[in-house]
Amino acid sequence: QVQLVESGGGSVETGGSLRLSCAASGRTCSSYTRGWFRQAPGKEREFVASIIWSGANKYYADSVKGRFTISRDNAKNNLYLAINSLKPEETAVYYCVAGRRVLLLTFDDCDYWGQGTQVTVSS
Repeated sequence: QVQLVESGGGSVETGGSLRLSCAASGRTCSSYTRGWFRQAPGKEREFVASIIWSGANKYYADSVKGRFTISRDNAKNNLYLAINSLKPEETAVYYCVAGRRVLLLTFDDCDYWGQGTQVTVSS
């Protein structure tokens, strides 16, 4: 079993930045694809970014390309998401995920999920 715990969320103004972290405990996630999803109020959960086990390949939703950067530290079992130029519509709960599949495009593709961290962007 893997437990994922997100941190780093908070409230920022439009254009602000945050760095989300996800700590994994239990069995190691070093061989898993890891990623981030988000769910805004009243909307469906959506893919944000993912990174394969080696870090060599990263995938981003079109809406965040150029502003979000996903990275991982397998030695620490940590995952990160650097978020820049935040927009009010990106107010959401951000979830850390991990899975055995190379691509984690839907929540159902994932094997493990965190409880989420709230990001609030004010205009």
